[in-house]
Amino acid sequence: MKFRLKRRRLSSSQIIMLGFMGVIALGTFLLMLPWARTETGGAPLLDALFTATSATCVTGLITNDTATYWSGFGQVVILCLIQIGGLGVITIAVFIVKLSGRKIGLMQRSTMQEAIAAPQMGGIVRMTGFILKMVALIELLGAAALLPAMIPEFGVGRGIWYAVFHSVSSFCNAGFDLMGIKEQYSSLTSYTGNGAVNVIVMLLIVVGGIGFLTWDDVKRNRLHLRRYRMQSKVVLAVTCILIVLPAIYFYVEEFSMPVWEDMPVGERVLAALFQSVTTRTAGYNTVDLTQLTQSGQMIMILLMLVGGAPGSTAGGMKVTTLAVLFATAIAVFRRRPNAHIFGRRIPNDTAHYAATVLVLYLSLFLAGGIFIGCAENMPIVPALFEAASAIATVGVTLGITPELCAASKIVLIILMFLGRVGGMTIVYAALSTKHPYVSEFPQEKIMVG
Repeated sequence: MKFRLKRRRLSSSQIIMLGFMGVIALGTFLLMLPWARTETGGAPLLDALFTATSATCVTGLITNDTATYWSGFGQVVILCLIQIGGLGVITIAVFIVKLSGRKIGLMQRSTMQEAIAAPQMGGIVRMTGFILKMVALIELLGAAALLPAMIPEFGVGRGIWYAVFHSVSSFCNAGFDLMGIKEQYSSLTSYTGNGAVNVIVMLLIVVGGIGFLTWDDVKRNRLHLRRYRMQSKVVLAVTCILIVLPAIYFYVEEFSMPVWEDMPVGERVLAALFQSVTTRTAGYNTVDLTQLTQSGQMIMILLMLVGGAPGSTAGGMKVTTLAVLFATAIAVFRRRPNAHIFGRRIPNDTAHYAATVLVLYLSLFLAGGIFIGCAENMPIVPALFEAASAIATVGVTLGITPELCAASKIVLIILMFLGRVGGMTIVYAALSTKHPYVSEFPQEKIMVG
């Protein structure tokens, strides 16, 4: 009698999760090699794992200064991890399959659809090619634009490398920098008054954070905004609101405090705008964030949790989730059966999904922040700030990351991974073999609110 082993097919969620885990594992191994460090000997496992996770999940939190701790080889490994993490493991894999001439099957197309949050499977391969071409073009243009600032300061060879590194890191919303050669963990604080660097980095961050589908709409419809998908309209509208309003707050409230009185008005405008842009997704900072008030830090936490757009290089709950939640609340206030955005009805399933994402992110954020606060015996705001930065894959910090204990670093690693892969992706990966219920429990009302 012959027995056949039944092959188990992995779901799209499981493929995405395992893909990120594989890249992180490879990156950890490479960063532990002796020649990945500037000093003798390989990096400890926890430091290598933390850095590989942060780079692959395009977060930017670091336990060691990137410029001074890692060698040129280590920095190249980090940059490759950032690029793979920013584009998505599946996007890279589909591109390689396409180059090899192999046929891309239905399973690969389905996985790709979920990875870039595309509304439909049709045209997904064309979309992949478009994404890769646009990424290469934007990063090259960003590097070229940064050259005039980098070459005079660092020389030709190092200037080109720095321009490329920061262009890729900015576009992928990673927040890794090489400015530690000036002062360790300084991020971009030496460029507070440099308008060119500020504007270039902010543009790269925003373009990377609005999502691939929005790019497609811009390419197809140019300035005809009425022809855009409803999702693209939501992304652009909410992104603008979340840049302008916090920037006004930072300028009027935070940078009017006595500690900033020596900062010229032009620098205050740049600093307010830059902190508003980078906080939701990128991880750079041009001012010392510890000098902000706790109110300002709490606003940054909220911005971090929101994040960027679906199918982008950004993390967080996503601006579309926020828009759906607000639209649903308005529909409840007006006693409408469905939410409406830009003249389109939002399915109730989408509202349920948005609420689930909110609960999941808040639960992970609060649990991680409380754990870090207890483990480190520190005030709750810095702990929550660190947890929000990790789960939203942002990377801004109040400077406590290198001093955290091993348990807190492991918590941040888990939060970064969940934040990049997506908590719902993990849930779906774990429950993909479960059979849906065909029977229903009796219904009974419960009062809420």
